[in-house]
Amino acid sequence: NALQAFVCLRCACCRDVLGIRGNTTTSHHAEPRVTGRQVVQVRPRSVGMSTQQFLIPPVNFGMVEEELYRSGAPNELNFPFLESLNLKKIIFLAPDDPPRQLVNFVDDHDIELLHPGQMDFQTNTWSLGVSEETVLTTLDVILDVRNYPLHIMCNHGRHRTGTVIGCLRKLQRWNLTSIFEEYRRYAGVKVRLLNEQFIELFDCDLARRPKTVPAWL
Repeated sequence: NALQAFVCLRCACCRDVLGIRGNTTTSHHAEPRVTGRQVVQVRPRSVGMSTQQFLIPPVNFGMVEEELYRSGAPNELNFPFLESLNLKKIIFLAPDDPPRQLVNFVDDHDIELLHPGQMDFQTNTWSLGVSEETVLTTLDVILDVRNYPLHIMCNHGRHRTGTVIGCLRKLQRWNLTSIFEEYRRYAGVKVRLLNEQFIELFDCDLARRPKTVPAWL
């Protein structure tokens, strides 16, 4: 599928998750950060796709776990790729309104768009980074497998998305070194120590776990 076509050239870790074999790969640990996007040509998966469809993932796209994805805000070139993921819900973490083209896309494809980031704008805390309330609200959605396939995004897929994923990794009992390595890989040169401090001090006991948690938790 489209996800396989995208990740198969990115790293050995993603290939192993998808059961793809081959030796033209690099490791996650060999890459200091995500450096950009690549165009992927795949065979059509439905009648609605053209004979040769080029799929372009959004900036900072990545697979967090099976059917759980992250990225920055997409543009119109990325919508065919997102469509191929058969998403049920999208979480938009930025405090400002989602782009109109994204709103139109989810309406056209019957995808539920959640906007917990607006709470930070309403409480005037957006300049301080993602709030604990927003993180907990987002984790409520992430920890319920009934919401999958699920995509998490903010404007650039770095700080707000990275902070939420970092807190999720704490729930998965990752060590802080691995959590921060993942955060910095997506943040690049724009690492914010405040976000790393938030992740380190995040109280996992505050997260509510439903009965329908994903198998990987």
